[in-house]
Amino acid sequence: MTKSCAEATIELLSKYGVTTIFGIPGVHTLDFCRALTDKADDPNKILHVQARNEQGAGFMAEGWARATGDVGVALVISGPGVTNASTALGQCYADSLPLLLISAEPKSESLGKGEGVLHEITEQKKVTEPLTAISETVKTPNDVPILLEQAFTIFRSKRPRPVHISIPIDIQAKPVNTIWAPIQVPPCPKASEDELLKAISLINESKKIVCILGGGSSDAGEEVSKLVDNLGAVVITTTAGKGVINDNHPLVISGGTVRAEAREYLSKADLILAIGTEMAETDNYVGKYSINGKIVRIDIDDKKIDDSYKATVGLVGDAKETVKKLNAKLNNSVSLEKLESGRNAVIEIKRQIDANLTKSEKRHKKLLTILRAIAPLETIFSTDACQLSYTGVFDFNIPEARKWLHPVGFCALGNALPNAIGAKMALPTTPVAVLVGDGGFMFSMPELLTAKEQNLSLPIIIWENGGYKQIQDDMGVMKIDRVGVEGLNPDFIKLAKSCHCEAVYADSAEVFMKAFKNALSTNSPTIILVKEHDDWLN
Repeated sequence: MTKSCAEATIELLSKYGVTTIFGIPGVHTLDFCRALTDKADDPNKILHVQARNEQGAGFMAEGWARATGDVGVALVISGPGVTNASTALGQCYADSLPLLLISAEPKSESLGKGEGVLHEITEQKKVTEPLTAISETVKTPNDVPILLEQAFTIFRSKRPRPVHISIPIDIQAKPVNTIWAPIQVPPCPKASEDELLKAISLINESKKIVCILGGGSSDAGEEVSKLVDNLGAVVITTTAGKGVINDNHPLVISGGTVRAEAREYLSKADLILAIGTEMAETDNYVGKYSINGKIVRIDIDDKKIDDSYKATVGLVGDAKETVKKLNAKLNNSVSLEKLESGRNAVIEIKRQIDANLTKSEKRHKKLLTILRAIAPLETIFSTDACQLSYTGVFDFNIPEARKWLHPVGFCALGNALPNAIGAKMALPTTPVAVLVGDGGFMFSMPELLTAKEQNLSLPIIIWENGGYKQIQDDMGVMKIDRVGVEGLNPDFIKLAKSCHCEAVYADSAEVFMKAFKNALSTNSPTIILVKEHDDWLN
C-alpha cells in the first residue's frame, strides 16, 4: 500500500519501538498527523502528546530518554518550532541522551533562497548542528530510512546524542511504495584485552582507589557494585551518576563531586576509576579536579579517554560489559581492614558535609528528609536547576539509576515539569514527582495543562524562595546589587486551580505529607507549595 513519506516515517519509527511522540501540530506537519493519534487506547498508531510549547515537547522527550535510557521523540514545525525545541537538544547533547527531533521545512524549491516563506530559516540544519550528532535535511524519501538507521545506531550502540532530521513539506507528501524496515543496531565497541590487563595490573598495585561514576554507567549498577565491594573502593558519584549504586551503600558518597569535602578525598587517591563520566566542570562546578593518582577511564566515547584528564589506561566500551570483564579478571578479595577504612572515610566525609551545610541547605534537608520517608522507594524525581535540588544531589538517597532526573550539563531552567511528563508517559505505573523552584516553574508552567490532559498523578513541589535565589546569593557574594532576580510570582494555588489541577499550600510538615501522599493517588497533577522561610522548616 502506497503511503506518504510522512506516514512511512512514523510507521518506521514504530518498528524501532517508538510508541509516543511529543509536539504541537502545525501547517507544515499535517502529513505526519495522518499516522498519529491522541487516543491512548489506539494500539495501531503512535500516541501524539500535545505540548504547549515546542521547548516543552523537547523536554518531555528528554524526560522519556532520562527515565528509560531509550530514545524520546519530538515532532515540531520548521522555524520557530525548531528554535523553541533547540534548548532540549542542547540539554540532551550535554548529558548524552538519545533524543530524536523531527521537524518540517518549507518546500524544497525554496530552501536556502531567503524568499520569506512561512517558518523559514535559510539553513535550518545549521541551527541545530552544534547541538546534535546529526542534523540533516531530507532531499528524497529514501533518505529517511538511512538517516534513522544512523540515528538509532548512535542512540543504541554509541555515545547517545540527539539527532535532528528535517523533512520539507513537499517531501513529506511524496508517495513511498516500498516497506521500510529497521536495521539491527551494531554492537557497542569493546575494550581490548591488552588494555583490560593493564587496568587489572594498576588496580592490583594501588592502595587507595576511588571510583567516579557518571551517567554513562547508568546501566552498570550491579557490575559496578560488585567491583567496588571487591576493591573496597570509595565511590563518588556525579549528579548524572546518582543512584547507579544505591546511595545507602556504605562506600558511596552520592553526588559527592559537587562537594569540596569529597573532592579533597579524591585528591588523595592513588588510582581513579572514572566510569562513564566526562569529569567535566558541570560534575563539580569548580572547573578542574585535583587529581594526583593514576587514572583508568571507561567510556563508550573514545574521545573522552585522552581529553583534559589523560588516562593512564583507557577502556573504550560499554560500561556494563567492560566492568563485567574487569570483575571476571580480578582474583583478589579486599581485606576487612581496607573495607573498614573505606566505610569510615565515607562516614567522616558525610559528617563533614552535614556540619558545613548553610542555613538554606538545612531547610532543604528538613524537607528532603520528610520526602524520602514518605515517597515510595521507586519514585522518579524530576528536578530543576534550583537550590532545593542542588542540595538533593548530595543529601537525598536514591536507590538506583534513572530515579533522579536533573539538567546537569546544559543546566537549563524549565525542564522539571515536562521531564516528569515524559517520564510518567514512559513509565505510567512508576511514581513520578517534581522538585522545582518558583523561578524555574514559570519557564514551562503552561505544561501543567498537558499533564492535566493526560490525567497524570504528579506531585509538583514548588520551592518558593523569592525568585532566582541562587543568582541572588551569587550577586551578594560578588557585592552586586540585585538586578533582574526578584520577579513577581503568581498565586500558585489559584494558578493550579485555574488549570484544573489540585493545589495545596504546605504550611506544616503534616500538611505536606498528606498532600504528597494524596497527590500520588489522585488522577491529576497537584501543586504542593512550600515556602522556604516558613517556621516548620527550621
